[in-house]
Amino acid sequence: MRKSVLDLLWEQEQARPDQTALADESGAVTYREYAEHVRAIARFLIKNVSHGTRKQPVAVLIDRNLRSIEAFLGVACSGNFYVPLDPSLPAYRLQTIMGELKPVAVLDATDGGHACEIPAVPVAEILGGHACEIPAVPAAEILGGHACEIPAVPEAEVLGGHAVMPEDCEAAQDMSDLRQVLEGIIDTDPLYAIFTSGSTGVPKGVLIAHRSVLDLVQSFEEAFAFPAGNVFGNQAPFDFDVSVKDIYNALYCGGTVQVIPKRMFVMPKLLIPYLAERGIQTIIWAVSAVRIVADFKALNEVETGQPLQIRDVMFSGEVMPVKALNYWMDNLSGARYVNLYGPTEITCNCTYYVVNRRFEPGDALPIGKTLPNMRICLMDEQQHRIQEQGKIGEICVEGTGLALGYYNNPEKTKESFILDPETPGYQNVVYRTGDLGYYDETGALMFANRSDSQIKHMGHRIELGEVEAALNAIDFVTIACCIYDAEREKIICVFQSETGDKKQIVGELAKMLPKYMWPNRYLKSDQIPMNSHGTIDRALLKQELLKK
Repeated sequence: MRKSVLDLLWEQEQARPDQTALADESGAVTYREYAEHVRAIARFLIKNVSHGTRKQPVAVLIDRNLRSIEAFLGVACSGNFYVPLDPSLPAYRLQTIMGELKPVAVLDATDGGHACEIPAVPVAEILGGHACEIPAVPAAEILGGHACEIPAVPEAEVLGGHAVMPEDCEAAQDMSDLRQVLEGIIDTDPLYAIFTSGSTGVPKGVLIAHRSVLDLVQSFEEAFAFPAGNVFGNQAPFDFDVSVKDIYNALYCGGTVQVIPKRMFVMPKLLIPYLAERGIQTIIWAVSAVRIVADFKALNEVETGQPLQIRDVMFSGEVMPVKALNYWMDNLSGARYVNLYGPTEITCNCTYYVVNRRFEPGDALPIGKTLPNMRICLMDEQQHRIQEQGKIGEICVEGTGLALGYYNNPEKTKESFILDPETPGYQNVVYRTGDLGYYDETGALMFANRSDSQIKHMGHRIELGEVEAALNAIDFVTIACCIYDAEREKIICVFQSETGDKKQIVGELAKMLPKYMWPNRYLKSDQIPMNSHGTIDRALLKQELLKK
């Protein structure tokens, strides 16, 4: 039986050692090299950082490169779990996450083009056998100032009965320690944590187990049957859970992950030739990326030089505009189009809808039916299940894909991961998504809207409360609140201030929040309306703003 995602890697190492596993603009690695690099990173962590301790967080500073993926699996191979962090995030946000996380180590998988205040071990040095500083304590000061020479040892095939132990005693001990760690991993161990927006102003770390990712890729295999050797075109940043589907579906089917350079989505006319040249067959992208191609008419204005091989166009993260979907279907008619739905807390996706007809602008696109081994229900405010067609309720999910909870946040975990009231005789955990939905006349599940202040904007789930917390932390802002205009897809900031203006606010937000969380409009008010309870009258404010 498979106890971890690492079993998938060892299987592919044996089955197709010389096939390309990962590729980016700078290079590629085979499955044999992939596995060797993962074991080298794991040996380093076990020897110099974790010393046999397991299930601890290791932060990874990411870039759009294959090295980031190798670092993820290397952390998992050490018996710990990885946490992808974008080094270009504002220092305040990084420090907040690090304070919540308290990682035992920080690995730097970037190509050196980012300035970041967090000291980290360069992955390139680990794999190259060079001396580097290593983290010594799981505290605010990440580095302990010690240097370590990574021994250059021949790789052993750790699994599969073909182990060849290095002659060097120290290296042999490293391999023995690695084997012991690997034998101790079980499928309920955490694999990764991804930090999402939090309503209190503190990001939430969603903790996902090995078994949940194994369940995800098996569900995708049953639903979509990707062929062996399939090529996935990765668009999503590695701190965005959409990328999880690229990494592990490719590993499951023995395919290739092609990491697409970020600039391709700034200059989309370069994107289509790149997809063709790299032989990309499946794209699992955020809706915002799919829309960029449609907005720029990139499919019909560029000569690729060779035909596109795309068979699957899958999208998630927010509601897909029918106009953009129709553009793709008109210009790439042979592909399969799939609307995926699900929050980070249920391991990427829990429902899917294969588009089988043409929709007209204004039509609602179903989020469809559940993926295998998932169960969806709608609950009313009393947590009773809803069966009637057309009646709106909160979308709730149960199954192996549910997260382990929020890291170091038992209160929020208890609030969102509840015990099923219909099974009082045992503990059956159900995740409350906060999304509202209903069943249409065909029985398909439809998305209605959010039940709280969390929104989907530019492919990201954002808590407006976190944006407001940052705004209200600015010295010259008296009070501020945010309203989301879903129709125009704009975050509107309404603020009172004696001295500040939009430009100054943006300057301060840049220190605290990533750009995708910044408001799109700023409206200065002499007096923000309050209700009888002395709180902001959001309903009135929203009514006034959205009618303009």
